[in-house]
Amino acid sequence: MKQLHSLLSILVLLGLMILPPNGWADEFVVYSTRSEQLLGPLLEAYTNETDIKIDLITDKFETLLHRLKTEGKNTRADLLITVDAGDLWHATRAGVLQSINSTTLKENIPKAYSDPSLHWFGLSLRARAIVYSTERVKPEELSTYEALGRLKWRGRLLLSTSDKIYNQSLVAMLIAEHGETITEKFISSWVANLAKEPFPTDTMVMEAILAKQGDVGIVNTYYFGRLLKKNPNLKLALYWPNQETGGCHVNISGAGVTRYSKHPQVAIKFLEWLSSSKAQNLFADVNMEYPVNPKVAAHPSVAGWGVFKASQQNLVIAGLLQDAAIRLMARADYL
Repeated sequence: MKQLHSLLSILVLLGLMILPPNGWADEFVVYSTRSEQLLGPLLEAYTNETDIKIDLITDKFETLLHRLKTEGKNTRADLLITVDAGDLWHATRAGVLQSINSTTLKENIPKAYSDPSLHWFGLSLRARAIVYSTERVKPEELSTYEALGRLKWRGRLLLSTSDKIYNQSLVAMLIAEHGETITEKFISSWVANLAKEPFPTDTMVMEAILAKQGDVGIVNTYYFGRLLKKNPNLKLALYWPNQETGGCHVNISGAGVTRYSKHPQVAIKFLEWLSSSKAQNLFADVNMEYPVNPKVAAHPSVAGWGVFKASQQNLVIAGLLQDAAIRLMARADYL
């Protein structure tokens, strides 16, 4: 019996020796639509601070959602990170996320940028702004998203395609504000004003404005930032629409803990760290976004674009009305 006890003690000791410092044997796994190039430095910083190794798996949202649904209880994923509130809403509706009880997250992240049922929280913010040629447009000529449908912009407006989720989210927010009938009139007026058929990307919209194929467009701010970084003398500028009404439309990159996470408390701690002052700039700056935590200042390059009033509509609307937005855009012949 004494020999058996000694043997068991040795086995337990060996087991403790092979466990990593954080106390659990398997890796913490993140599924993400955000690229490894953008997330890598952040994950490395967290690993250096906590000794928790993070396995990152990246893919398109539809693929990751299908994977989570198929894997069910057998999934390795602990956290899902996506680049649009509409995607996070779909993940919540599909039942692949769990509700998160965290005072820290509630304190660090405004309610407008988190799920009312606490299944996801925003981590960085981007605005969907009007971009214009500084050679052919004066900022005082601009006002709202809706006003881009006025006759003065006939043959001067450029847009990216309607299948981009950030366009669908924008239209969903307009539906929430105006209703479907009025919003459809706005979108139809945009289509009537197009100088070219919609482009596959926001970057192509801006390049077309530079090539004098149009004068104004709607883009995510970080695409503008990337182009400006390549060409500091860019003859484009951002305009913050709807400042006298509901505010400029914004969206988030955000995350939720998977329903069948093997390490839910570790996932929550990681999310809390991502929302902290220490990590917010690491997460936002690499993609030229805004910190979602209002206590954290944006990178000077991003702050240099100017101060704006953001819409305070809860971003869950982007998911709730996404299907309606897609149908509306089709009716308006927005390709």
